[in-house]
Amino acid sequence: MRRNAALNFLGPLFLLVFFLPLTALAADLPALTGRVVDNAGIIDAGTKAALTQKLADFETKGSDQIVVATIPSLDGEEIEPYANRLFRFWKLGQAGENNG
Repeated sequence: MRRNAALNFLGPLFLLVFFLPLTALAADLPALTGRVVDNAGIIDAGTKAALTQKLADFETKGSDQIVVATIPSLDGEEIEPYANRLFRFWKLGQAGENNG
């Protein structure tokens, strides 16, 4: 009986310790605030306006949706998994069109 109690406690504790580092490497996902999301603060206002217009024109011509995002840090996360998480979080594209 005592062994089961120990396993009931240690099992979840092991999972927490094992998966905690994986969540620590996940950078925060910014809110989608427009076609250009500059959370790193590296794009000046004129460039942001011009880029926003170009992205809007591109979407109008072909329906593909593109968003430019800058972030201050990936906090150790690889760029590809982060970009995929951000894409899914923002729900870019139109349903059934595969155009995000």
